[in-house]
This record gives sequence, structure tokens and C-alpha cells, in this order.
Amino acid sequence: MRLAAGVEYDGSGFFGWQRQRQSPTVQACLEHALSQVANHPLQVHCAGRTDTGVHAHCQVVHFDTRAERDERSWVLGTNSHLPDGISVLWVRPVPDDFHARFSARRRRYRYRILNRWVRPAIDRCRVAWVRHPLDAAAMDEAAGLLQGEHDFSSFRAVGCQARSPVRSVYSASVVRHGSELWFDIEANAFVYHMVRNVAGSLIAVGRRQQPAGWIGELLDACDRTAAGITAPAAGLYFVAPSYPDFPKLPTHEEIGFSS
Repeated sequence: MRLAAGVEYDGSGFFGWQRQRQSPTVQACLEHALSQVANHPLQVHCAGRTDTGVHAHCQVVHFDTRAERDERSWVLGTNSHLPDGISVLWVRPVPDDFHARFSARRRRYRYRILNRWVRPAIDRCRVAWVRHPLDAAAMDEAAGLLQGEHDFSSFRAVGCQARSPVRSVYSASVVRHGSELWFDIEANAFVYHMVRNVAGSLIAVGRRQQPAGWIGELLDACDRTAAGITAPAAGLYFVAPSYPDFPKLPTHEEIGFSS
């Protein structure tokens, strides 16, 4: 049968999602733990790969297994074999045509910026720190220009292997929560390092080094060298994918994600 699972992880202790020679990776740890419960080797497929240091509130994966376990046993059994930085939130049976990546219609990310003059200690691996005052209203105005279908070449890393840089952004906003700014963005898909590259340019707007309209100019320029720096990985969170064709899967709101 085919099963889907929601996975939460703190990426600061892993070399990204994808299995590779460097270890540990989230995928390798998760496959090992699930295989212990299934009592046979298995492979997982995810909704969206994340880089070293990037976190996830609800990464969604699918895997095929011949093992028969109830949902509670999958969750508790798998978590007992996982390191502290990874936790399976839920497991659900899905149709054979479900694919964690290709069935996802939308993906949502959040970028957290700690904006105070003192460096972080507790959250040092979970936020990006900007000591200079940031204008959240200007950043929010700039983020709004990302909405719609655009060529995101100016925010696309050199190593991106996507066939097209065109993506559709459904929502993008920046909101201040005390000393933190949250940049939330939802799109059909993302090019490599897109959110971190956008965040770097939004920070330049927030510091009043550039006007809010600069983001629109960058979209038109289609030139990565014209945009801002790549913001640190520590502030980036893969929130969750969206599966409107599979309504029985939990949403990120249902698992307690704070919006």
C-alpha cells in the first residue's frame, strides 16, 4: 500500500533533506526509521527538498510498503528510531496515484528574521538576525509585488536545474511580531534558493537601502546579479504543501501551525 506522512524537522543538525555521502540527512534518517517499523527497506519521496540548515513544519512524504500497521504504530514506532531533530506528525493511507511532489498544487514557506541589536542565543540556528532597524511596512509593500506569474530569474541560484524560471505566487507578505518579522510566501513551486534570495532583497528594502518598487524592477530585470544577497538558511521554514485533490490529508493549520 501507499502511505503519506507529515514530518517536522529542525534542519540545523542535518546536511539537508536529500540522501548523500555527507550525513546525517533527513531523508536517510527517516528511511532508516520507517524501515525498522516496516521490517523491510523502503524509500520516501518528499514534497520539496530543503537545503542544509533549513527547517520544516510539515514536510510531506510518501512511501510504499507491504507492512500492515495502524497509523498510531507508524507514528510512535518511527519516532522511536528518529533523532530528536525529526518527528513524524501523522501517517495516512493514500491512493496509488498520490505523489508527495507531483500531487502538490501549492507550497508555503516562512522566513523568520530576528530584528534587534542583540544577537540571538536560543534561536541562533532558527532565525536570521538583522541588527539594523527594518521597515516592515515597506517590506510588506515590496513582497506584494511578487504576487502573480513572474519570471524569477533575478532570484534564481546559479545551480538551479528547473526548466523554467516562471512561477505563480499566490500570496506574499511581511508582518512584524514583536522583535521578529515573518515573510510568508505561497506559490505553485519555487526555483532554487528563491525564498532566501527574495528575503535578502526584502531586507535591503527594510533597511531603506532600496525602495519597495525595487522588487518589481528586479522581476523585470531577470538578472540575479542585480538582486540582493542570499539570506541565511537558518531563517527558512518549509511550512507545508497543499493537496486539494486529497482533502483527507491534514493541513498545516490542523497540526497546530501558527499563522
